[in-house]
Formats: sequence, structure tokens, C-alpha cells
Amino acid sequence: MPPHRTPHRPSRRRARRTALGALSLAAVCTLLITPATPATAAPAGPGTPDAHCAGRARLHVPGAARQQADCLAELTTAGTVTSGHTDPADYAGLTPKDLPTPTGVPGIQIDGYFPDTSATNNNHGWQHDSQFVIRLPDHWNGGLVVAGTPGNREQYANDRAIADWVLACGYAYAATDKGNTGTAFYRDGRRPGDAIAEWNTRLTQLTRAARAVVTQRYHRPPARTLATGISNGGYLVRWQLENHPELYDGGVDWEGTLWRSDGPNLLTSLPAALRHYPAYAAGGPGAAEAAAALHRAGFPAGSEFLWPYHHQVYWDLTQRIYREEVDPGYDGGAEAGSPYCASGTPGCDADYDYAARPAAVHRAVARIALTGRIGKPLITLQGTLDVLLPISQDADVYARMVHEAGRGSLLRYYRIEDGTHTDSLADVFPGRLRPMVPCHRSAFEALERWIRGDGVPPADRTVPRPPGATPDTLLTSCPLVPEQGTRGNDRPHRTRG
Repeated sequence: MPPHRTPHRPSRRRARRTALGALSLAAVCTLLITPATPATAAPAGPGTPDAHCAGRARLHVPGAARQQADCLAELTTAGTVTSGHTDPADYAGLTPKDLPTPTGVPGIQIDGYFPDTSATNNNHGWQHDSQFVIRLPDHWNGGLVVAGTPGNREQYANDRAIADWVLACGYAYAATDKGNTGTAFYRDGRRPGDAIAEWNTRLTQLTRAARAVVTQRYHRPPARTLATGISNGGYLVRWQLENHPELYDGGVDWEGTLWRSDGPNLLTSLPAALRHYPAYAAGGPGAAEAAAALHRAGFPAGSEFLWPYHHQVYWDLTQRIYREEVDPGYDGGAEAGSPYCASGTPGCDADYDYAARPAAVHRAVARIALTGRIGKPLITLQGTLDVLLPISQDADVYARMVHEAGRGSLLRYYRIEDGTHTDSLADVFPGRLRPMVPCHRSAFEALERWIRGDGVPPADRTVPRPPGATPDTLLTSCPLVPEQGTRGNDRPHRTRG
């Protein structure tokens, strides 16, 4: 789950042009599915089906309590930042600073919300959760992409990493805030696990509504409906393909969070990080033993340079708020424990032992748990240097679950060498990390070819970082099958144990 968004909203400002500049639509995406007429014909005159923003007034989002449709000259962040149709605070820190921004995508944007009783999302001044955004490009390729947000962010969180690119490819796009936001999301609901369970129902709700809106706008249903997302959004992709495969043709899971009632899950790995990192950071005779304990908990050797940042930013907050969601009784009457408490402090999350917690806690996790029983094609990718959700405790395990459930033919799993959980860290540690965003785009294109019948993706494998690759190359390229002779670790990755 990438960085939790800041609770303060900076004033809207013009998007900074990156070193690579803005990209034309043609330079961004070469893959299009079977297009509808609007994708191949120039927009016709006003009032005709192919006109710019045609039919905006008659679009209706089923089940929405509020909606607002706007005709925009630009649906990507190249235009929506200045027009006020996105919020840069929602996606701050999720992408490399030089990620190119595509342009040339006019169309309709619908903002709104579904009925809900919580009010953590203040986008548009609405003070209402279950907000959504639906974007309908004038030049449509016949497909729909739906997404839930990473971390505890709001509905625009995927705009730079995912929405800009898929819109430039011609897809319609829809995203939800998952029904609750912010670092106190656990206050939503009546029972432990309710807040996360709502994430799943909200994405299902939005998918159904967005498919209806696409049909209204383009006079036919989408030829493909694809789910994708990062971290918590990747978890939603897995859950949707397990529980509602009838709504989707496939999905791309980018480092999805793993929930299992018997572990592993983030509550089995993060306490070890909180418990042992202080001794590691202090140095001295106990440092080597502490490092070994972190390695045993799943934090890979070679990732040590990332530990100080994650200790400061991620590990403590993530452990406390997600533990509060499923196990609020652990710290008595406190809410989300004590920040950075020392091991031995009563109710300290550094000493949390998930396996020893009461059966009610495991039942709460079971309500949101994954099974591996996917019903449509799924591509999963995760970085080998992910130290928020260690890969050995997450995607490696989920891949085994899918195979054990007898659904291995529906899965492709790619371990991205030197990728980490948050792409902006590639700027902080140049030369040591590779951005994941181009790997997600390669996986997305591979999924589209797969479900279209134009080729099965390569077998599960570790995708190496090309030796000597420039930062620009790493930001724009991630072949799932490296050129022969580049590295030896492009062999298939075994997930069956």
C-alpha cells in the first residue's frame, strides 16, 4: 500500500513539464483493441453520436446519489490539473518525477458519489465517501478499465500511474475511493474488517455502473472490461477476479496486498520490522542478529538501504492502522496504538503476534481474505525489493495459492528485479531501483493480447533490470522477455514450492 496521502490539500497548480516532456497519444500507446467507430472516425458535427462530448446530458450513473458531467478538452493530467478535474495530492509520491504525461484525449468526465454514511473524502467540498470518477474519451477503443486506489487515497490516486496511459490508449476509465479514505479509515463500519470489506463492494458497484455509462455513451457495451490497481488496488483486482469474474475479462495486479486468515499477511511481517529495526539501526553487536531477523521475516537481503525510509514513513503507521481495522482490542481503549513504541511497552505493535490473537481476529481477516480461485486471466507483478509488502510474503505466496486452487492456467506472475513498492523512490535512490510503471504497461498489453487470443504471455519469471540501462530507458521500457544474453535470471520463476 503506497504512501498514505497527506491530509492537507495544496492549491491547484499547473503540472510541471518533465524532462521527457509531454507525449503525443501515438507515442504513448501502440495497442488498441477492436475499436468502435468513434475511435477511427474524426468527430462529427454537434448532435451526432461521434461529436465531442456527445450525449453528455443524458448520461446517468446507476445508483449514484450525485453526479456532475463535464466536457473537457483534455482528460489526462496534462489538462485536469489546471481545470480542477483531478487533485495532485491524491497521487503525490506514487510515480517517478520524470514520468511523461500524454496529451490529446478530449472527452467527458463524470464525478460523483454513491450513497454512503461516512464522510472522510472532501474532494469537491462534498464531504462524502464512495466518490468516483468516470472518464469517457471521444476516441474510444472499445475497452473499459476500472481501478481502486492504493493506500487510503482518494479517487484520483491512479491518475498519473494508470489513468493517463490507458486514456491515451483509448480506454474509458473509472476509479473509486473505495468507500473510506485517510489514515483513520478503520473508523468506518461497525465490525472489524468492515472498512476493507467495503472496498470490494464499492469496486463491484462502480464496475457495474461504469459499464452501463459506457453503453450509454457509445451505444454498445465495452468489448473488454479490465481491472487493475496498485497495492490495495491490486488486492481489489485479485478479489474481484475471485468473486465476480463475470464482470471482467481479466486484470493486472500491481503488488497487491495479501490477506490470509492463517497468514502470511502484513500483520505477520511488519511487527518483526518494528521489533528488530531499532537494534539494526543502532549498530553494535546486536545489529547482525537484528538484520538476520528482518531477513527471516521476509525483508530481502540487499534491501537494507531502503529500511531507514520505510521505518520512518511506512512500517509503523501501516501496522497500527491495519491492525486497528481487524484487531481493535489489542491495544485496549487506545486507537491505533502508540507510534514508535519500544518493544515491551504494553499494547505495542512491535510485539504484535497475529498467530496468537483470538479466533475473532482471524475471522475478521477471513472476511476479506483471498483464496487464489480466480475466474479470469490475471497478471501479477511485484518488485523484488518491495520492503513494505515483502515479495516472499506476498506475490510469491499468492501465485502458489492460485496454482494450488487449480487456476494456474489463468495466471502469469512476474517478479521485477530491483522494483520496490513506491516508484518515486527510484528518484531517491538512482541506479539502485527501477520504476515499476513501465512493467505495469507491458503487463497490461500482454493481458490484452492474451484475452484477445493474440498470444499467451511468457511463463512466470523474474524480469531482470537490463545492465547499463539509462534512467530514460528504465522509465519507458520493461520487456517481459529480455533480449537473449542480457541476464541469466530471466528463467521461469517457480511458484509451486
